[in-house]
Amino acid sequence: MSTSRRSAEEPLVLRGSLIVLRRRCGKPGCHCATGDPHETPALSYSVEGRTRMLTLGGVELSEVQAAIARYEAARGELERQARASIEALRARRAETKAGRRR
Repeated sequence: MSTSRRSAEEPLVLRGSLIVLRRRCGKPGCHCATGDPHETPALSYSVEGRTRMLTLGGVELSEVQAAIARYEAARGELERQARASIEALRARRAETKAGRRR
């Protein structure tokens, strides 16, 4: 995995999913003992086929949501370009085959 530096002004682009980790701390007097468990937002992502998680602070949540949206938009654009390139290649091949038949 390569680590490259990015400028502070460059927005994050992240692949992964936002999840919520829920757990009980084990303290008998805590609200989680009888009620709702503690919740922590996290980024779930994979590296070399293994799932990793990075817990997030509240201030990071909106930044990470926007970064995931940027990744999905870039991925969608890349898919669109790939489909267009395949169609262009198919059209070029069909043109070449039609030229040989004449």
